[in-house]
Amino acid sequence: MNLSPIYKYGEKQEIYCQKIKDYYKNVLKIKSPKAFVKTYGCQQNVSDSEKYKGMLVNMGFCLTENQEDADVILFNTCAIRENAENKAFGNIGWVKNLKKANENLFIILCGCMTEQKNIIDKIKLKFSFIDLVFGTHSVHKFPLHFYEALLNKKSNGKTSAKAYIKETEDIIAEDFPMVKNNNLKAFLPIMYGCNNFCSYCIVPYVRGRERSRHSNEIISEFKKLLESGYKDITLLGQNVNSYGKGLEEDINFPKLLKKLDSFEGEYTIRFMTSHPKDATNELFDVISNSKHIAHHMHLPVQCGSNKILEKMNRKYTKESYLKIIDYAKSKIPDIVFTSDIIVGFPGETYEDFLETIDILKKVKFHSLFTFIYSPREGTPAAKLSDPVTKRKKTARLLELLKVQEEISEDLHKKMLGKTFRALAESFLPETNELLCRISGNIIVEAKGEKEKVGNFLNVLITGYKKDSLKGKII
Repeated sequence: MNLSPIYKYGEKQEIYCQKIKDYYKNVLKIKSPKAFVKTYGCQQNVSDSEKYKGMLVNMGFCLTENQEDADVILFNTCAIRENAENKAFGNIGWVKNLKKANENLFIILCGCMTEQKNIIDKIKLKFSFIDLVFGTHSVHKFPLHFYEALLNKKSNGKTSAKAYIKETEDIIAEDFPMVKNNNLKAFLPIMYGCNNFCSYCIVPYVRGRERSRHSNEIISEFKKLLESGYKDITLLGQNVNSYGKGLEEDINFPKLLKKLDSFEGEYTIRFMTSHPKDATNELFDVISNSKHIAHHMHLPVQCGSNKILEKMNRKYTKESYLKIIDYAKSKIPDIVFTSDIIVGFPGETYEDFLETIDILKKVKFHSLFTFIYSPREGTPAAKLSDPVTKRKKTARLLELLKVQEEISEDLHKKMLGKTFRALAESFLPETNELLCRISGNIIVEAKGEKEKVGNFLNVLITGYKKDSLKGKII
């Protein structure tokens, strides 16, 4: 049984949208206020920002790409790495000068970063000029919190930095107004939260427990995206292939994919991010028999050492991971795998690191997202002894990147002379080239006309670079 309550965004929050519109027009005397939204982190944050933009438009704001023109600046933050937090705080510190020049400027901080007590304490101490802080569990109440903060600021004559953090139980919110960032590619969240509790990861603490959307809501939104002309739709979840657990209906991720794949038309379905423990044979069977599901999977392995995988609480071994890869390649010979790698996890020896190099050579990932381990306060791994120096970790990362570059180059070389179906996503006027994305999520640069953007084309691979391919439209 799904214990997560459903919240339908609607008339109640739209009342507050209207009140905010009236406040800017009648109290602040700003007829066409502007809003700037800055997004950090993963695709889920990008999707959340599309909701914030939709709500801001309903509040009467025009969206701007220039912070200096804005009447409202919203930072949607990420907590997965320390570097992401540092970037966010750096930009927030910079807009303090804008605040001094414009007393009506309203600054909002939201997202994963703000679900951490240590961050809230830091904001109150060093960033008290922020007007509103709320976390991932309050997205659906954004108009209410915004309006309350406006009134609070008016009555106090100063900023309050009131924080709304984890004030409600984990819910599933539906029917948001949205402003999409792209008219070809769309993100479609199918679940929220995570139950895995990898020892290094803050996500379950800031995003909450796993909760899946009902399939009829997903299918309805998917159909609307197709009807609106979207050609590349990515299903999102912190652990997307565990979809369906806890729902009363007879559904899981492969069954959902099969339903979505059944619609007529020319489009591509992608998904991320997957967890190896839920990458089942059934999933690869569905992909292999599908018409529209991309032959690409981002399947984070993180490390090749079983000792370190156990410390990470990843719930699989190197051997079981390789077994998944072997089955997938047997069913889908042209499947492209990409992955995440963490170098320098506490307790990692050089021998453990070489196990990771070995898994790179066995799997042959097309590309990697690589990170030097970054401790996150509040996670079990942050308490582990970590004697390896940053210098040694950096050396290991450089060694790994060199191996991966050779693998990527070899894989691209083997694609020469082959023809792929690709979506023309954009046009580069300086070179008269189209940027086309093939099913394996690899970009191909090919000479072509701007009018071809939005079409699926057959592209012959004629050359390659380290991170992209050259092609010819045929």
